[in-house]
Amino acid sequence: MLCLMSLESVVPADHPLRGIKSLAEAALRQLSPVFDAMYAQMGRPSVPPERLLKGLLLIALHSIRSERQFCEQLQYNLLFRWFLDMDMLEQAFDASTFSQVAAEFFAAVRGQAAGLMSREHFSVDGTLLQA
Repeated sequence: MLCLMSLESVVPADHPLRGIKSLAEAALRQLSPVFDAMYAQMGRPSVPPERLLKGLLLIALHSIRSERQFCEQLQYNLLFRWFLDMDMLEQAFDASTFSQVAAEFFAAVRGQAAGLMSREHFSVDGTLLQA
């Protein structure tokens, strides 16, 4: 069955991830020179660092337990594919591609969202989990 549709048309115009996506992309543009120097000349095909970092942002925002679970959801979650600028036919990347959280990326996003955060209030999750 052939279905022609755009991921852009699937995500509602007022979805909260639209604003977060624009903040993330602005931070990634600032870090682009750093990422350009990271690309290897040999080995398996690279996943753009920008895509990995936006994936980490989705993992944090949606409380996904692991990179492996995120990559599994990436197979079928159209919202995640839209956020990562992937098309519907592109294969999800392997979870082993994630190596470590990039503090510079999250600091850049936090810096852009500084006006949205309160200095007087913070929340703490005190959930007790049984192991």
